This record gives sequence, structure tokens and C-alpha cells, in this order.
Amino acid sequence: MAKKDQKGLTVKKEDFNEWYPQVIQKADLADYSSVSGCIVYKPNSYAIWEKIKEVTDKKFKAVGIKNAYFPLLIPESLLQKEANHIEGFAPEVAWVTHAGNSKLAERLAIRPTSETIMYDSYSKWIRSYNDLPLRINQWNNVVRWEFKHPTPFLRGREFLWNEGHTCFATKKEAEAEGPEIIGIYDDVCKDYLAMPSLIGRKSEKEKFAGAEYTTSLEFIMPNGKSIQGPDFHFDGQNFSKAFEISFTNEKGEKDYVWQNTWAISTRMIGVLIAMHGDDKGLVIPPKLAITQAVIVPILFEDSKKDVLKKAKDIKKSLEKKGISVYLDDRENYSPGWKFNEWEMKGVPVRIEIGPRDLEKHQAMVARRDTSEKQALELTAIADEVRILLDDIHKNLFDKAQKVLDNCIVKVDNLKDAKKAFKDKKIAFAPWCGSVPCEDIFKEKSGAKSLNSPEEQPKLKKGQKCSFCKEEAKYWFHFGKSY
Repeated sequence: MAKKDQKGLTVKKEDFNEWYPQVIQKADLADYSSVSGCIVYKPNSYAIWEKIKEVTDKKFKAVGIKNAYFPLLIPESLLQKEANHIEGFAPEVAWVTHAGNSKLAERLAIRPTSETIMYDSYSKWIRSYNDLPLRINQWNNVVRWEFKHPTPFLRGREFLWNEGHTCFATKKEAEAEGPEIIGIYDDVCKDYLAMPSLIGRKSEKEKFAGAEYTTSLEFIMPNGKSIQGPDFHFDGQNFSKAFEISFTNEKGEKDYVWQNTWAISTRMIGVLIAMHGDDKGLVIPPKLAITQAVIVPILFEDSKKDVLKKAKDIKKSLEKKGISVYLDDRENYSPGWKFNEWEMKGVPVRIEIGPRDLEKHQAMVARRDTSEKQALELTAIADEVRILLDDIHKNLFDKAQKVLDNCIVKVDNLKDAKKAFKDKKIAFAPWCGSVPCEDIFKEKSGAKSLNSPEEQPKLKKGQKCSFCKEEAKYWFHFGKSY
């Protein structure tokens, strides 16, 4: 095989395990740190997270959710208060045991999640039904140390996310928040990341530790593997009873609050890279791109001044349309080198202008998602690029939707499910929902349950579970996952 330019990718996307880390490093998204599983979020990736955070936070605030911040360190005694919760997180907890050379009287957990530290405060703040609902969110980092093979963004020991923790007077009010929060996450993923998902309820085995049930957005990668995205957990009164978060209701009686938790994390950066990237590198949906268009002037000594002047005019006209633009007027790199660099970094639109283009009153415009190029009149270029950005988003979403649709295979037995997984597909099967059945299924197939959609296909009369002889209760998605 011919030797390739080491500045570009040396493998195709079909070799995903090699392609993915190359994109991350060569698109300047992250750096490995001296702590295994903990990466440096470089400006190119952090800008994507800032945008996700910005639009999500705006939607939270629009429905009355407020931000706060709680401590990073959690006393062991607090972490132990909810048995199911701590059992679910015990393998993941990193502990602080010393301050300097002095051993602490009590171990402090570095938060794997903040239920216990937050609910200690909630128990002091809530006294009456007048204090409800309490809807608080925090943007922070968490540490989870249970796994041996971290993958940048997709599975890290430290990552960034939001933690929503809400309290309501009634079960009905608490559960009504679920569709609202899932709707916010779905809107952000579709409208900004150009990513559709499978939305549904998790199994008993896969739900959040301490929750009554979990609703998740599951994303399907081009390699057929699934990965869980944002989620919503209805916690019932599990935590409120453990932490004595009680209130006097309207009848003057003592009652316990009903609670929810929900989150979106920097994992979505990894999902975005995997879904939209190609053999040339990263592809960023326009609404998330810190640079939506780059202008590359083709410079020669005799026409440099005129070309640069027109390039600056184009930049101003695009900025007036709300488009973020970078003018790459570096003279120590060739135009071809710049083209490759900006393709690698996933900038949605590239505008090329040289002396011949000036003569024709046009510029050549290339779109990153399809690599198609077209000549655009200079007088109309700002409006045309605006339209082009919208079309790029639609195309990326439609391609991702097609990947998702083509991945789903209906099955009714283990043999066909295993074949689906081998073919890099997701199995959609009638299932009993029992934990023992899922344990056996996972052992035999190497896959696991994902979620069950709210809108269910009708089960046949007497339909049996696809993996045991019990009665099927619902249709469920199963797949290999990260």
C-alpha cells in the first residue's frame, strides 16, 4: 500500500478502532494525559461541548430549572445511605483517604454522581409543599473508575455532564417531567448534533442504580454498536426515604417527595465523531461548528492584494448573516495543505477564491459532508452559504437516520439475534423482561438489552419470549454496545 501523508488519516473509517483515535488526535480534539482514562479536552472539542451545554441549559431555564453547584467530595457515610445506589456504583468510586500526610477520619468519595451529597441538602431545604417543586441542575465533572479499556469521549474515567435533580409533591408531577426532559435532549441531539436515536425504557437490569425506571436515548454507530446517550431516571421515593426528604402536604400530613434525575454528557462528542466522520476526518454539524465556513485565498504576488481584499469582503458579508467565518491567510502553507487541514477538522463549508475567480465574480464553495464544489456569485454568496449550511445539517441527519433504520432487524429467536449482531445490526425482539433471561442472553450472545420504545408493535396472541419459554411482555432492542 502506498505511503500516505501522515498529516491525514492513514486508515479508512471501516477500520474504526484505528480510525477513531486518529481522528481525535489529528483533528486536534483531545490529548492523552498521564492519568489513564482521563483526557485533555482541547479547544476544538471543548467548543463543541460548550455549544451543547449552552443550548441545553437555555432549554432547561425556559422550563424553570435553576443551576447550582455541589461539592466534588462526598463523605462515605452519605454515600452509604441508599443501599441499591451505592451497590451500583461501588466498583466505580475513587476515594480520598489522606490530607497531606494525615489520614482522614472518614473516606471521601470523588463524586461518581451527586445524589447523596445533594439530597443531604435537600432534606434541610424542603419542609412544606410550598417548597415544591424543587428543580435544580448542575454542570460538573464526575469520576468513575471501574473499567480497564477507556475510549476518549465515549468512555472515560472523568467526564463532563449535567446532573438534573428534581423533587415533586406527587408521583404524577414527577413522571410528567420525563417526556419534557427527554424532549429537550432529543431536540438538542436532532437540531444540533444531527443525530436521531432510539428512545425508550431500559430493562430492570440496565436501569440507573436506585431508580424505579430509566428512559434513554440510544445511538447506533456505523459499525453497528450502540451507545447510551442522555437519559432520565424516575427515582420514586427511594432516595427521599433514605435521606428523609419529607414535607408537610396540603392536608397537614407528612409525606416524602418524588424524585427524578437526568443527564447529558461529553460522550455525545464521541458519538458525533463516530456517526458523521469519514475517511477524511471529522465532520461537524453546522450549528455546533465553532467555525462554520473557512475562506482560503489563492495567493500570487501580482494579485495578492485584490484577492485578500475580496476575501475580507466575503468574510464580512457572511458574518452579517450570523455565520462564523475564519479567513486563512497564512502564507507559509499551500492551499492544498489548508484544504486537507480544514477537512480534517470538519469545518462545514470551505470557500476558495483566487485571481481567476475574481475575474468571474465568483468563489468556489465546497461542502464538507459530500465534498461537492460549486461556483457561487460573489453578490449572492452569503445567502447561498446560509442555505447550504441548513442543507448540510439536513443531509447529515438524513444519513444518520438511514443508518439507524437500516440497523434494526426484527427477530424472534436467539439464533437470528446472534446473526443480526454478527451483521452489525440491532435486534428488535419480543421479550419477557426478566433479569435471569437477560443474564443468559448476554452470556450466550455477547450483547445486551438497550431499551423498549413507548410505541410498541402488537404482540401475537400467546407470543413467547425470543430467548426463553416465558410469555413476552414487550418488544425490546438488543445490541452490542460500548
